[in-house]
Amino acid sequence: MNISREIAPHLPYLRRFARALCGTQKSGDAYVVATLEALVADIDAFPPNMSAKVGLYHLFMRCWSSITLNVEERPEDELSPAERNVSLLTPRSRQAFLLRTVEGFSVEDVAAILAVTPHEVDTLIEQAGREIAERVATDVLIIEDEALIAQDIEFIARDLGHNVIGIARTHREAVEIASGHHPGLILADIQLADGSSGLNAVNELLQTFDCPVIFITAFPERLLTGERPEPAFLISKPYKVDTVKATISQALFFERKATRVA
Repeated sequence: MNISREIAPHLPYLRRFARALCGTQKSGDAYVVATLEALVADIDAFPPNMSAKVGLYHLFMRCWSSITLNVEERPEDELSPAERNVSLLTPRSRQAFLLRTVEGFSVEDVAAILAVTPHEVDTLIEQAGREIAERVATDVLIIEDEALIAQDIEFIARDLGHNVIGIARTHREAVEIASGHHPGLILADIQLADGSSGLNAVNELLQTFDCPVIFITAFPERLLTGERPEPAFLISKPYKVDTVKATISQALFFERKATRVA
């Protein structure tokens, strides 16, 4: 295949990843250039058994791990919340977390890029979640009417180091809990026990304070129409524990404030 033509569409995304990994545009771009120079010098260095995108990121990681460039670091007060948070992650967990959550690679692709096993990728991402929680541990409100699911979500949040301030089964309970203690993160179902809406509860809460919101629902299609403001973080039931952990870490990592959802 024509390597240059195959990898060209993926270069903007590699730059995004490199900048996030390194912490600055200057250093990230420098490593991308070094990767391309290495490829020009030895075209056979490109892994033949990988897709163009996976192979490009794999080659980048080999360069990133094997060379040190003289790049200028920015002061912490010039960094965005996400940049500050990523700088606190250990290198390997940072790589896996960014590849999985920012670049959207599958666990298998992340494993190929980093030359590790899928199990090691899961471990690295969970480690990243714990490292993020140490920095941004927060108070969590759970809005969920199914007791077993609520308890499971509570365990997941506490396992990451967060404090669960309450579990609400109805719109009214959610408002009462949050009025006494504003949470730093909300995990909410859409349909609640008394027929009320978790969506409406969240919208009411966001009138008085801002925080990231993750919807965990059996009806994701209702929030994926693209026709109105919709949540950035959405998990389908039945869910996987690792998915919930990664999404909690991602929401707090980027410190994205939620907006009202129609």
